[in-house]
Amino acid sequence: MKIFSKDQIYEGDKLTAERQNITSADLMERAGIQLFNWMHLRLQGAQVPIHVFCGIGNNGGDGLVLARHLITHGYHVKTYVVNCSDKRSKDFLVNYDRIKNVSKKWPILLKCESDFPEIAPQDIIVDAIFGIGLNRPIDPWVKALFMHFKSTGAFTMAIDISSGLSTERVPVDSESVVWAGYTLSFASPKLVFFLPETSKYTVHWEVLDIGLDVGFLRGVPTENELIGKHEVLPIYKPRTKFSHKGSFGHALIVGGSYGKIGAVTLASRAALSVGAGLVTVFVPKCGYVPLQAAFPEAMVITDMEEDFISKIEFDITPSVIGLGIGMGTNSKTIAAFAVFLKQNKTPLVVDADGINILSKKKRLLKLLPSASILTPHPKELERLIGKWKDDFDKLEKVKVFSKKYDVIVVIKGANTMTVYKDKTYINTTGNPGLATAGSGDVLTGIITGLISQGYEALPATIFGVYLHGKSADIAVEDFGYQSLIASHVIDYLGSAYMNLFEPQKETEGDEQEGARNKKQP
Repeated sequence: MKIFSKDQIYEGDKLTAERQNITSADLMERAGIQLFNWMHLRLQGAQVPIHVFCGIGNNGGDGLVLARHLITHGYHVKTYVVNCSDKRSKDFLVNYDRIKNVSKKWPILLKCESDFPEIAPQDIIVDAIFGIGLNRPIDPWVKALFMHFKSTGAFTMAIDISSGLSTERVPVDSESVVWAGYTLSFASPKLVFFLPETSKYTVHWEVLDIGLDVGFLRGVPTENELIGKHEVLPIYKPRTKFSHKGSFGHALIVGGSYGKIGAVTLASRAALSVGAGLVTVFVPKCGYVPLQAAFPEAMVITDMEEDFISKIEFDITPSVIGLGIGMGTNSKTIAAFAVFLKQNKTPLVVDADGINILSKKKRLLKLLPSASILTPHPKELERLIGKWKDDFDKLEKVKVFSKKYDVIVVIKGANTMTVYKDKTYINTTGNPGLATAGSGDVLTGIITGLISQGYEALPATIFGVYLHGKSADIAVEDFGYQSLIASHVIDYLGSAYMNLFEPQKETEGDEQEGARNKKQP
């Protein structure tokens, strides 16, 4: 699913009006009806008080349309206009007149704190005050109104975006933003729904189709894309009847050190479980017996050193190499890593200590093959790109880094993001159970195993992140968040594959809502 920018949404509104020969007020009516349909389906005429707070721009106009339809269908509605400016949009005024024609109780004008209404915890608040166009600080009394919403404990639903929240920057003051329980977003979700510093302003979200021009929706490229089942299904490569293990490549996992052989065991198991034809593991001598015992399906090559890797040499021709897992940063290991990169032409997935070495020796980044994949956790990412001031700055720094070195970067988190140059792919699967030791090693193995089978680097990363999260989502039903461990994610990869072809049990919106408030490795 595409995630449109603010400017693209404005362009889509304009083109839709032109191509469908309708007015902007007609499009606003369409949006308001969709909002009403969503609420009506769930409330079924229930007489709970609904407080609709409208700004004086187009977001407020949407709120007025919603309020009008709720009124005409017999709901208990109180409508307010937050009078934060003397300027009113044209379509707001159109719908202000329309609502006056269906109710003897005209919208109540709010101008200061003494005008605030009483709201009970069991009431519903609809936030239609500011939309995506807000570009100035809000007045103190409007901030007080937002705090009033929060203090009531009432369910709050935002129209398109929480008022006070920008689509392009992190709020300086969290009390100047409406904290919504649900956001109904037009045409596409907003990027801020998925960033750690801004996702807290809406617990759940859903996209409403307001009939924007199909040609525009399909044709316009976006910098951000949301990845769910429908997006990864075209990536999946089915197996043919006469396939054999040689058809699915040979993955090599290089890593491990004394006390960290478990990391390479997890990564290599994940690579084979996701479908690699063959997996070989290169480890120091101390890893030979543990790997042969714990993972008999793997072949093992050992370094001459007992406790760490001192020279990366092998006599096989792998399809892909997963590098750095549990490897440590011994001086001899670092030297071996540098020599290896100078000679290597095989596709790479680099994780953990491989990333830490690259951070210490940044000149080595230029030796990475094109479209190598880096899978850092937050601290490793900071070592690579430097500190960032907020989530938007982090994304921008990652894009600059990706373009400079021609690498794919996985930003792990509640909504893990795959960044390649100017494009960001936001994953919707996964849950807090993934906040456990070894889950990152499993992800590295999954991506490595997919590339081994012939997937290109970027699709393999997108698909791998999805499968990793989906496997955890299925496993957590049996183990719960606290008891989920990395091995479970490997064990449920088959179920994650099978789930691709199961009938969709929930709506697209419900599946995407499920991506809220999660921690990944």
